[in-house]
Amino acid sequence: MKESQQFAISSELISELLTGMRLRGVQYRRIQTGPTFGLAFNSRPGHAYFHYVAVGTALLRTKEGTHKLSAGSAVFIPQGLDHQLISSTQISGQEISEFTSDPLGDIVSGVDTCPSTHSIPSAIIFYGCMEFDLGGMYELRKLMPDVMVADTHGQKYPDLVGILDAMKREICSGRIGFAGILARLAEVGASMIVRGWVENGCENASGLISALRDPRLAPAILALHRQPGKQWTVSSLAAESHISRSIFAQRFQDTIGMPPLRYTTTLRMRLAQQWLTHEKVSIDVVAQRLGYTSQAAFSRAFKRITGHPPGASRHLSI
Repeated sequence: MKESQQFAISSELISELLTGMRLRGVQYRRIQTGPTFGLAFNSRPGHAYFHYVAVGTALLRTKEGTHKLSAGSAVFIPQGLDHQLISSTQISGQEISEFTSDPLGDIVSGVDTCPSTHSIPSAIIFYGCMEFDLGGMYELRKLMPDVMVADTHGQKYPDLVGILDAMKREICSGRIGFAGILARLAEVGASMIVRGWVENGCENASGLISALRDPRLAPAILALHRQPGKQWTVSSLAAESHISRSIFAQRFQDTIGMPPLRYTTTLRMRLAQQWLTHEKVSIDVVAQRLGYTSQAAFSRAFKRITGHPPGASRHLSI
């Protein structure tokens, strides 16, 4: 396959990823601190954390180590792992929910831990906890690093600089409606970090990433994600990649770790879960979208993959 064709497939797959990605904020805080502080954030499966340091510095402490954050730094934690923002390594963190907060808008609250003896905060941090859903590209989330830090010079995520600058202006100006704008900017910023990770080669991650780079697999995966309700067979998927059925099946298994039709069913059920949970599409419509001839057949497949019946998804987060 020519290099230009590979680039075209790569671009289409990135677009596919971003089309299905959803970041829904469930909690936002603007935090002001004195020179000494310790903030702890518990593990939140199915969620991601986003932090932006507008003023001052902070240390991000995880089980894997410590990252120094300066003013203008942003952090995305896609697995929602527990971590701390601290002023020094000698400080322990207090869970963020234990701090008194005051509403700054409909969805954003303010936390002020700055001592009364300090008229100016030493650090100002904006934090968001978000539901993180990649839709049909759900497998990518498992491959993401635990911590993704955007540098202040924009070397890794150059498009993010403008968003972070806008966040700083909103944080420091306190204009009407700033809290709601901050929340939206945080979601855009987190999305851009994910896009940058994909565009930068996903740090040589394996599994699905390897498949998306493989010209013998990528066309079939792209076709499958675009038409998940089509009655795919191993032969028809192999035809999309212009290779034999046996070579395609073996390469798919070796690269992704499951047979093509198992991946197809799992993809459909993840999409179904998204549609049922967040878009409130009826079960019969979801079944039709995904090519099932009956709601009963769809329900059996859904329960086999997710562990619960479709109706329960309306009360669950992905």
